[in-house]
Amino acid sequence: MRHRSSFRSRQPNPLRRTLTTRCLALVLLAASASAGAVVIRDDVDDARYRVNASTIPALVDMPGEGHGVLIAPRWVVTAAHAAPMQGMDADVTINGIARRVERVIVHPGYKRMPAALGEAALASGNPSRIHAFLASSDDIALVQLAQPVDDVAPLPLYRGSGEVTRVATLFGKGATGNGIDGQRAGGAHRIDLRRAVNAITGANDRYLWYRFDPPPRALPLEGVLGGGDSGGPLLIDVEGAAQLAGLGSWITGTPEHALAAGFYGQVVHNVRISRYVDWIDGVTCEASDGNCPPRP
Repeated sequence: MRHRSSFRSRQPNPLRRTLTTRCLALVLLAASASAGAVVIRDDVDDARYRVNASTIPALVDMPGEGHGVLIAPRWVVTAAHAAPMQGMDADVTINGIARRVERVIVHPGYKRMPAALGEAALASGNPSRIHAFLASSDDIALVQLAQPVDDVAPLPLYRGSGEVTRVATLFGKGATGNGIDGQRAGGAHRIDLRRAVNAITGANDRYLWYRFDPPPRALPLEGVLGGGDSGGPLLIDVEGAAQLAGLGSWITGTPEHALAAGFYGQVVHNVRISRYVDWIDGVTCEASDGNCPPRP
């Protein structure tokens, strides 16, 4: 989908971040994630999910919480609701080094969730209107860095259309827990990096999604993103190389846990990168005065 570039910085919205956390953990991830990161199977040792930061050096830590991915020497892509806001520290961290942000470019189709919508869901216990709202929003943003990153290789974007049924790899440093007990309440954000896998089960023009299956249907290292993991990468293997297929955005819970996160049966929605490659290319090319590198 081709969209015009929108060169506007994200405005501060503390209530949005409050709703991201309380709101049913629906706008989860986000840097909107916990003491560990990634919610895991209840019958697998947590140590099997933990990985060193060198496993994915292109992972970007947003200020406070949330992630993004380095996709070019001066460009990071993230979920719009996880992007740095005015008034927050104007640095992101890549490969352990703080990098100054020059500007944030939010997709013109991104919509901030109205406070009244979140309050109504909390009062009723029914998040369906929030789901519908989030599904209609283009939750993606680009962060332009002040200086190019020369010590980390950017991750390539997936530009195909065959994501569904693929087994994807996800990373996060946000909330952890397991599928029986759910996301651990009150856990610290941004501590251990975890890696899990899941099978992509569906897609539309904005999102890819996968479900947290319990044993014995679950993959050996099945997991889902936790609170504070918003903008975290979803990678698929293409001819032996990892490509960025999605960014953690929001979840839908189960009927038994409609307002809670991390339980078996929940579905995680990820920004579908392949549907935004024209917008990404257009923004980054325009910022380079038309001196654009050839695209694969």
